[in-house]
Amino acid sequence: RDSPIDLYCYCGNSALHNKITSESLYRELWSIKVVDICPNLNVVFFCFAGVNCNSVEKKIYVNLNYTIPCVRLLNATHQIGCQSSLSGDVGVLHVLESEENLDWVLSSGQTPPYMVILESALFTRYSDLKQSIMMKLKEGSSRVAGVVVVAPSTNPPEGFSPHHACPNENSGVYSDSYDPALAHCNATLWNPLGSGLSYEEFDFPIFSLKEDNDTQVIRQCYQEHNRGGNGSNPQYPLCAMQLFSHMSAVTDTATCMRRNDINFSLSPEMVCDPLGDYNVWAATRPLNTTTKGHKMFESVVIAAARLDSRSFFFDVAPGAESAATGFIALLAAAHALRNVTQAAQPNRTILYTFFQGETFDYIGSSRMVYEMMNNQSVVDLDNIHSVLEVGQVGLRPDSKLWLHSDPVSRRNDSVNQELVENLRLAAGTTGVLVDEPSTSQPLPPSSFQRFLRARPIPGVVIENHDSRFSNRYYESMFDNAEYLNVTYPPNLTPEEQFEQPLEIAKALTEVATTVARALYVQAGGSESQLDSINADPQIVSQMLYGFLVRSNNSWFQQVVPSELASHLGESQSSEPTLLVQYLLANLTGSVVNVTQEDCQKQREHEKDEDSNYMWVQGAANGTVRESFCVRSTVHLSKALSPAFDLREYTSQDYSTWTESRWKSIKGRIFLVASPDLEKLTLGVGVGVLLASLFLTYIISSKADILFSSGREPATATY
Repeated sequence: RDSPIDLYCYCGNSALHNKITSESLYRELWSIKVVDICPNLNVVFFCFAGVNCNSVEKKIYVNLNYTIPCVRLLNATHQIGCQSSLSGDVGVLHVLESEENLDWVLSSGQTPPYMVILESALFTRYSDLKQSIMMKLKEGSSRVAGVVVVAPSTNPPEGFSPHHACPNENSGVYSDSYDPALAHCNATLWNPLGSGLSYEEFDFPIFSLKEDNDTQVIRQCYQEHNRGGNGSNPQYPLCAMQLFSHMSAVTDTATCMRRNDINFSLSPEMVCDPLGDYNVWAATRPLNTTTKGHKMFESVVIAAARLDSRSFFFDVAPGAESAATGFIALLAAAHALRNVTQAAQPNRTILYTFFQGETFDYIGSSRMVYEMMNNQSVVDLDNIHSVLEVGQVGLRPDSKLWLHSDPVSRRNDSVNQELVENLRLAAGTTGVLVDEPSTSQPLPPSSFQRFLRARPIPGVVIENHDSRFSNRYYESMFDNAEYLNVTYPPNLTPEEQFEQPLEIAKALTEVATTVARALYVQAGGSESQLDSINADPQIVSQMLYGFLVRSNNSWFQQVVPSELASHLGESQSSEPTLLVQYLLANLTGSVVNVTQEDCQKQREHEKDEDSNYMWVQGAANGTVRESFCVRSTVHLSKALSPAFDLREYTSQDYSTWTESRWKSIKGRIFLVASPDLEKLTLGVGVGVLLASLFLTYIISSKADILFSSGREPATATY
């Protein structure tokens, strides 16, 4: 009882079982719990009480927590990403500490294949070194079972971008037919740190692990078992790892979508899904949503920003600078315009649009343009007066904003001049420095390019850079709160952090105020109202905290419905679409005094057909929340590539990106015995099996002799 035994089980025969006359006495004397009784086999199984009966699997394997995989994506022509075999890939652990150490994995190691533990510096350094290591591992995939990248606790100072150096180069406006000199980033390489690593295909799994207890266990296991002394080969048993990330889809999007349509069973399984989500949009005055297509006498100024970002690893894409700064600034601008547009409505309608899927060949914006061209949207392209897009505006070198426009359409001076002048006017009232790039420079990667593909609409894209991104971590897991310096003193509670003012918030507030004032004038509002349009720095600080640090905070809880509250986490938001939808409604809408039932009917009175009503949780008063109804013009629209509606899976005009499905994502480590011992164990097992079969055959053939008993005389009495 008192010995430190984890598990003890006993199988007894019927004789021993009969000796146990009282189960209660048995429990009392020995504290043994009867687990199961097999009456047919006369066997009893029991374990010591108070001791966990662990399975053999738990004794062998140590499961890894917080494993983040690289997954498989497909488009019209090929596949990218990573995957494991169906049963997972197994390899001997090897911690790669330097480039010189790579030779052990690729050639000199005696126990391949290897599961490479890659220190973050070797994965993130932008130089020939990083590319050579990852590509050498790819080329030597016969000796590589997988790669595990240890994510650092701080961002690499030299920068890291696994995205393309020329993002979305084949899906924007610049092509051989529009302006060959500007196509394929011939004039400007926007993302010079881009290595294209996210668009490579690897035949083995690649996982990311946090620097925590799991990585310490891995390193300890490697040090104790796999690190040979004095350059000698390590001795068995060796520490090994198994990674599971099998992907169901292969080849390309056309192939996987065709396999989705094949139904050979009653419960067919999908192998891939089109990438997509929803766009969020709202207008400064209600637009008739029941009638689609062109609206007479309606002129719209589109204010746009993107919502999405990506990184090398699945669902780890904070997009702090690349996406969050833009849509937070636009949300703050929309809030600054709420009162003035209600009190002094300008001639034109401002349409706030937040696009999803822009990273993957402009999914959201191309969908909106497609619907406008086919009378499926609330307005069409003829209703668009101009477009103002807010891009990366968080970190401003020299405190300057750059006003980018299209050099092809800019040749007509009247096309963009009005919007540029209004931006200069607004910037002058806020003290923000603005400038224009050279007249020959093309637009940076932006949603506005998809509108230009349809027709020469006037537009400007606001960025914090001139000819190349100032973002050193574009589309990577390091484009995070730390990069924007969204940090707090360690002694503050989460609620105190939420209320803490931030320096970056002041800079974004200036941008939001400039955007709001420019939009108001562009929409035909009076310049005399500009001084009353001001973004709120406190709201900007709270949005930075909510989207980049902790979405489960008091404000976000108030503005969402109860069914969404459970999705708010202790880290940055993973559902920006829904949060932006409800934040935009609260920042631009108004509270109406109706019941929850009337709110859910989506109408306050009979003439109100174009507003949207949302019943949200409200502030907490003790254990009860003071819920209320918000009326706004906020709506969701599809952000799904038209290629999937048209079933044109090899389209050159629209995004064709899909994501493979999978069933299991996990990793575990264990000790592996030497091949000789495994062969010996197998041989002994086969020998025992053959001996048992032979013995069983002999006993069976002699059963009448071995198990017969003498016949009793017929006259025997009892």
